[in-house]
Amino acid sequence: MRALLAEDDPATAVFVKRGLAACSIAVHMVESGLEAIEAGTGESFDIVILDRMLPGLEGLDVLKKLREAGVLAPVLVLTAKGGIADRVAGLDAGADDYLVKPFALAELVARVNALLRRPPINSAVTRLEVGDVVIDMLRREVTRGRRPIHLQPREFGILEVLMRNAGKAVTRTMILEHVWRFHFDPETNIVESHLSRMRSKLREGFHCDLIETVRGVGYRMRIDA
Repeated sequence: MRALLAEDDPATAVFVKRGLAACSIAVHMVESGLEAIEAGTGESFDIVILDRMLPGLEGLDVLKKLREAGVLAPVLVLTAKGGIADRVAGLDAGADDYLVKPFALAELVARVNALLRRPPINSAVTRLEVGDVVIDMLRREVTRGRRPIHLQPREFGILEVLMRNAGKAVTRTMILEHVWRFHFDPETNIVESHLSRMRSKLREGFHCDLIETVRGVGYRMRIDA
């Protein structure tokens, strides 16, 4: 296993590297945002550990550029910013997990191992179609009735899980696990707010809402619309 660690604090970097090395994870360290992009797009890593306060380019901007470049490796963000808005911003940018400093090494290692246990993203399915809605998984594009629908990454993920389960109820827990990789409830309205925006974009200009609320359960993508 190989990890890319972007951390400008030498003490923290060495601390993390030693902890992961004890788990047989080789660590490639960089100290700036630009170095992180260069390494992350130029080499293959099993996981990326990214500090937010990097010199040269902020960590979340690095994360966005890695995702735009097609980097699918799980990303764990390390930061001293632990507010809800900060965590949401990190997850919206494409992070898979978020750990606030100071942290216990045991927790960091546990989170890294949890991310590494995830099955690889299935790239076999490149196109999903329900009614007049089509997702191109490779291009990360959505159309409805041939009209482009511009979705943010998390909105795209929610629509994907709904379309993969079209006709079935999808719970909030399923969405948290699929889109945010959470196995716990963050106790925010993060799902509801993203789903509401995605739903509005998908419905705008059409008379039919393809997503319905299943009271007490979750949401369902209609296949009879």
